[in-house]
Amino acid sequence: MNSDIVDSQDERDFRERDASELRKKKIISGSSSYFGTDEISDELAKVKHQAMITPGRRGEQIKHEEISKEILRRISIGSNRTQRK
Repeated sequence: MNSDIVDSQDERDFRERDASELRKKKIISGSSSYFGTDEISDELAKVKHQAMITPGRRGEQIKHEEISKEILRRISIGSNRTQRK
């Protein structure tokens, strides 16, 4: 996650579309995974696999960054809910 790189307009559009799609992905509670058996973890696994096949592609880097942001967003939402109880 390199904040020194300035995204082009195409990259910003890609990030926005990807972030929107990630927000729609579901988490199924009660499974063995830390985050649950969920579509986010599946997407992360796919992105990591693709990055191994074609290293250095900007699209995979952006997707990985957006997935990380979404996981952190969901963790913070979960901790906020726990604190309110």
